[in-house]
Amino acid sequence: MRWKQGRESSNVEDRRGSRLAGGGLKLGGGLGLLVVVIVVLMGGDPLQILDLLVGGGSGGEAGIPTTTTEAGATADEELAELSRRVLGLTEDTWGGVFTEAGLAYRPPVLVLFTDRVSSACGLAGSATGPFYCPSDERLYLDLGFFHQVADMAGIGSDEFDFAAAYVIAHEVGHHVQNLLGTSDEVRRAQGQAPGAANQLSVLLELQADCYAGVFASRARGRDGRSVLEPGDVEEGMRTAAAIGDDRLMRDAGRDVSPESFTHGSSEQRVQWLRTGLRDGDPDACDTFAQAGYR
Repeated sequence: MRWKQGRESSNVEDRRGSRLAGGGLKLGGGLGLLVVVIVVLMGGDPLQILDLLVGGGSGGEAGIPTTTTEAGATADEELAELSRRVLGLTEDTWGGVFTEAGLAYRPPVLVLFTDRVSSACGLAGSATGPFYCPSDERLYLDLGFFHQVADMAGIGSDEFDFAAAYVIAHEVGHHVQNLLGTSDEVRRAQGQAPGAANQLSVLLELQADCYAGVFASRARGRDGRSVLEPGDVEEGMRTAAAIGDDRLMRDAGRDVSPESFTHGSSEQRVQWLRTGLRDGDPDACDTFAQAGYR
């Protein structure tokens, strides 16, 4: 992928080198719980206090700053640059799509973190994987996840740039859903039909996969040419297949249980990523209509 043809987005918060760590008050202590209760009763934000209780000290939003080695920082810097440039490409691409529809695109903020992070949606660890928080319109990403995906997909560390872009574009897809009101529609439908809640959630994830394909299909570099290179589409399909719920369950030694899916099967994820890549049209990404919900 010719990701260096993308401009670097300025909508990035780099919280690497800061982490939530031990120290200060502990959540398990009575004093810590008392502080949280008092804050809630006084109308304050308990998440801010939880940051301090878990992280300790008086560091920023992510807790106590810690140092990182120069070698470690250097090793991750290319991935950080890739993330900034891919985010810039998503801004330009979705900005154009929204303009065509007579709408204004409001770009999200990408937060790079290490180990654990605090968001408006709560505290999360790297094991959660990348996620989008609609409450603060931010994408949260630990760069180490890229290496995990590359390993699962059997992609060399020197050739998984499109796999990384797919991960970011999927989370940006959730932002697009948030801006268009799709996420709110799904939440209302889940409340009205609790039995369909899980399937609706999976359809939302598959639509984000399709939106990632739309982005990749339409993204253009500063030279006006597609940023895709030979082999990128195949790389994307291998990645989508590697992170399908059925594949992950089998790899973990579990029985495949469709009712427990969170993102869809390998076949479904490949299908919807391919649809977005093929059509380059958000209207082709109506996973809900295909499942009979519209």
